[in-house]
Amino acid sequence: MKKIGYGIEYISLVVVVIAIWQIMNLTGDLNPVILPAPLKVWQTFISLLTQGTLLTNLLISVSRVLKGYVLAMLLGLILGIFIGLFDHLKRITDLLIQIIKPIPPIAWIPLVILWFGIGESGKVFLIFLGGFFTMLVNVVDGIRQADKKLLEVSETVETPFIKHVFRVIIPGAAPNIFTGFRVGLSSCWMCVVAAELVSSNTGLGFMIMNARQFGQTDVVIVGMLIIGLIGKIMDSLLKLIEGRVIKWA
Repeated sequence: MKKIGYGIEYISLVVVVIAIWQIMNLTGDLNPVILPAPLKVWQTFISLLTQGTLLTNLLISVSRVLKGYVLAMLLGLILGIFIGLFDHLKRITDLLIQIIKPIPPIAWIPLVILWFGIGESGKVFLIFLGGFFTMLVNVVDGIRQADKKLLEVSETVETPFIKHVFRVIIPGAAPNIFTGFRVGLSSCWMCVVAAELVSSNTGLGFMIMNARQFGQTDVVIVGMLIIGLIGKIMDSLLKLIEGRVIKWA
């Protein structure tokens, strides 16, 4: 019942915001060039969907995000396990991670063009950067915060190292690991616009930036909302997987 109540509250809030937004456009309180009416945004969405423009750009962006995200997830998990397990490795990598982590992906664009050119690899690399360090740090923290008693028991019975990692350490660190995966996914989606600035003529990021140049605010808003919606759907799927994995672990 609580979930139904929350759902009604969320829907009511959205309806109220849209209603106020529409009324302010009708009364002239909002400049339609700066912020077009919800009805106009909906019409633009239908138009882009019918033309196939939206779906084409969406699939391209999803493909790029998934490539960058999976790469960041795998590398973040593997490196995070090793850094979390070995204190010496953590000491020598910590400063480097703390220096590189705050650099926004958009600042990497000049180097990415020099390293990868203007092809797909550079775009995927920028998205990878967006999620990698968040996942890495969460995996390291999770490994280092694993239940000490379980570790002691595992060491006492002389469990082989690989079994020790996969049966004790990773299950114990699962909540932190999945938190990193979920935050990293959001970060990857946040980087898609920056990634598609790299000489791209496809993708939602390109669609948004191209629309901005022509003053098509309605297209910009459609692109933004689609990114948010797809990001939320993917996060919900990841949360579902998280619940099952943690229950199993």
